[in-house]
Amino acid sequence: MAHVVLEGLTKRYGSHVALDAVDVSVAKGEMLALLGPSGCGKTTLLRCIAGLNEADGGTISIGGADVTRLAARKRPIGMVFQSYALFPNLSAAGNIAFPLTVRRRPKQEIAARVEELLALVGLESYGDRLPNQLSGGQQQRVALARALAPDPEVLLLDEPLSALDAQVRTRLRDEVRRIQHQVGITTVFVTHDQSEALAISDRVAVMNSGRIEQCAPPPEIYAAPATRFAAGFVGNRNTLELEAAGGRVAWGGAFEVASPADGRALCLFRPEDVEVTADGPGLAATVDVKVFLGAVTRVYATAEGTTVFADVPSRAATSLEEGQQVRVRVAPDCVQVFPA
Repeated sequence: MAHVVLEGLTKRYGSHVALDAVDVSVAKGEMLALLGPSGCGKTTLLRCIAGLNEADGGTISIGGADVTRLAARKRPIGMVFQSYALFPNLSAAGNIAFPLTVRRRPKQEIAARVEELLALVGLESYGDRLPNQLSGGQQQRVALARALAPDPEVLLLDEPLSALDAQVRTRLRDEVRRIQHQVGITTVFVTHDQSEALAISDRVAVMNSGRIEQCAPPPEIYAAPATRFAAGFVGNRNTLELEAAGGRVAWGGAFEVASPADGRALCLFRPEDVEVTADGPGLAATVDVKVFLGAVTRVYATAEGTTVFADVPSRAATSLEEGQQVRVRVAPDCVQVFPA
């Protein structure tokens, strides 16, 4: 059952359309990631749900109630900002307690809830520390606990991990997913990082120019993007512009696939779907450079004046040398074709 429903949501800033009649719903207990480049409208959409931006058109409902014109403070939401927004003069426990204090909850209830949330985010022994005595990851955990304190119906996360270093970011990303699962709260998560969106969400809504290009589970978004933009944005694909004729398009001996129309066509395929071998079938190519990435090595190779990149298991890549003549091949069912 849909818990958050947006219908025809529109937001303009002068002549600029930030949201263009967006329709999307989030099921109860689901985590939806809004993914897209800067300026695509994802944060504007989140702020409209929160009531921090007023929509120019369309409706927003939460739990079956229309909240489109409801003040932000009256909406059943909790929000975590990119900048944490902790009160510097309050301890971690004081920050978590704040939304309950302003609601005039009993002191005993507040103390129990704070203790519960500190345990939930793994900060049981940090309750008396001020924000400047906490690391960035710990501050973000406090911000998450504070958003959950009043037991909201919906949790909104606005790029909450972007200010953290890579190692902490990955660890906290998984922690956010664990907590969301444990609490069972409906969540909308904004990010421009595709690995983040694919890792922790139940569904991903790919946004572009104020519209949702595709909304689907992560495996579907990754393996079968529905639009040219989604295919180019998710999966870091190779993109070749080739000539299609007779309903087919080919890149030498590397692949040949069906084309939706004759003329110029865009062929997209993921780097892990490119096979690079010393001999055998495929298109003759030359290895330009190798980039070691740990479990895989990214191999750049040029064939017929076009350079593609392939992610090859690092053990297999040890036999490839820069300047070496190789063969490249892509399985036809891994190539997606769109009109150029």
